[in-house]
Amino acid sequence: MIWLTWRQFRVQAAWVFGALALFSAVMLATGPHLVHLQHTAGDNFVQLLGGDDFSVYLLGALLCRAVPVIIGVFWGAPLVARELETGTHRLVWNQSATRTRWLAVKLGLVGLAAVAATGLLTLAASWWYAPIEQAIVHGHGAAGYSARLSPTMFDSRGVVPVGWAAFAFALGVAVGIVLRRTVPAMATTLAAFAVAEGVISVLVRPMLVAPSRVSTPITADNFMGLRNGALSVDFNQHGAWVIASRTLDAAGHPVSVPPAFTNCMQSGGDPQVCGGVLGKLGYQQETTFHAASHFWPLQWAESGVLLALALLISGLCFWLVRRQAV
Repeated sequence: MIWLTWRQFRVQAAWVFGALALFSAVMLATGPHLVHLQHTAGDNFVQLLGGDDFSVYLLGALLCRAVPVIIGVFWGAPLVARELETGTHRLVWNQSATRTRWLAVKLGLVGLAAVAATGLLTLAASWWYAPIEQAIVHGHGAAGYSARLSPTMFDSRGVVPVGWAAFAFALGVAVGIVLRRTVPAMATTLAAFAVAEGVISVLVRPMLVAPSRVSTPITADNFMGLRNGALSVDFNQHGAWVIASRTLDAAGHPVSVPPAFTNCMQSGGDPQVCGGVLGKLGYQQETTFHAASHFWPLQWAESGVLLALALLISGLCFWLVRRQAV
């Protein structure tokens, strides 16, 4: 069974691990440049990075986010669906190998390859990105580079991509068993993965670890203007993930954009001066956030949720296969 599964899977594995080797070579070739620049220029080195560095940064982030869904769609969905669609499963099921063993070998071999490929990819990207993350945490970031805790980067760092790869693979296999058709299974897996990612990143992730909350008096020095129609202040937490923010008046009651600020701006006032006006009136900005130190607790918690879902879906796959008619 292992030999048969390997022969069916070897071409896909060769493509993926070949691309992984090429990407790792790019990381190894450009990574020492970042470390050297950091040692010579300090944390401000991020402002000295060029367009090629930013391209590598984007490539790593996009690949780490894309690989799990690619695995689910192109490895998971066809794994059993193609066998059921063409009828080749009957040959195996009528031999000495049981359905459980047949599926266990497929899930084990291909699933292990999926987890290994994603883990190596994320490790290479995270190693390359480490100097930039250190600069961001110390307050020396640059436009375009996001903290690893931000929603746009969280799925591309740490161990979470491995969890997403395991989940996507198991999801694709389950969908393929149910639909018994390769192309519909691939399309459905893609849609289901997108929904799951949206639900977990928006609704589940913020609550996996208790967020912090701080109220910061608005001053001319920390006022950062309007963002998305709300006031924004620097609350001295670099690399943090802001979940919610609201303005409080002197009595501690939530308010919208204060009229004092609107009137000040309409009269041609400087934003910093208008922020200082709010400070004199006692306004504060309450921010709910995850500090940079919450990165690994959130990573392990979300990975645990994803791996638990992958195991549950895998168990469902075995149950579904046993019920399949020959």
